Amino acid sequence: MKASGEKITWITAYDAPFAAFAEQAGIEMILVGDSLGMVDMGYDSTIPVTMDDCISHCQSVRRGAPDTFIVGDMPFGSYQISCENAVANAVRFLKEGGVDAIKLEGGKSVTGQIRAIRDAGILVCGHIGLTPQSSGVLGGHKAQGRTVESARAVIEDALAVEKAGASFLLVEAVPPEVTAFIAQKLAIPVLSIGAGRECDGQLTIFADTIGLFQAFTPKFIKKYCDLAPVIVDAYKQYVKDIKEGLFPGEEHVYHVIGDIGPFRELFKEYE
Repeated sequence: MKASGEKITWITAYDAPFAAFAEQAGIEMILVGDSLGMVDMGYDSTIPVTMDDCISHCQSVRRGAPDTFIVGDMPFGSYQISCENAVANAVRFLKEGGVDAIKLEGGKSVTGQIRAIRDAGILVCGHIGLTPQSSGVLGGHKAQGRTVESARAVIEDALAVEKAGASFLLVEAVPPEVTAFIAQKLAIPVLSIGAGRECDGQLTIFADTIGLFQAFTPKFIKKYCDLAPVIVDAYKQYVKDIKEGLFPGEEHVYHVIGDIGPFRELFKEYE
């Protein structure tokens, strides 16, 4: 697709229903991101997410989208300790989670892990620019590459990740000029999340894209619908119908088979 100029579509999913929606829509890749910690589990960051959390969600996504390319996102602490630990956890993603590739954050600092995982026969997606797991080191959730010095660091990370053996690369929250240069420079596909459209494809968090996540909306998100208020309104109507005795209606119940008489006799036995 990179060679032909066809843009790659990528979106997150954390369970079977939304994975199925993505597959039905023709989205080429699904990321089971550690963003599930904030979107699905209620944490205020991705840091608490565990390997077991990720594996469980990958299994759900695979069941919902059996024919889609799925990427598992290695959570904080699953690859930083050592290359051996990184390979072991990457293997878990494939054997238990049923994914096709893994993603891990970092540039030059994780080239050893990328190389080791790739040498184990596992496809790797790099992730550079704004890397949420290490946002504290970056001074918070801030865009990267906005100065010449910062852009140089992002470019060097991109080159290092490709050289280490990554099969594709995610660039997050970087100016489009920098992303475009990286996409032209690298032979592997370069995808953007908040890094402009001059690259090989796009990733978004599904809950942002369809208006389910209410805490905040990133600058780079286009909402294609706004489901949260629709769902809240539906729940309010549900409450109202129950309180007023309107639900369930006749069309929502199962009636006895045959005459009611024998049932009344049955009930009398317990009076």
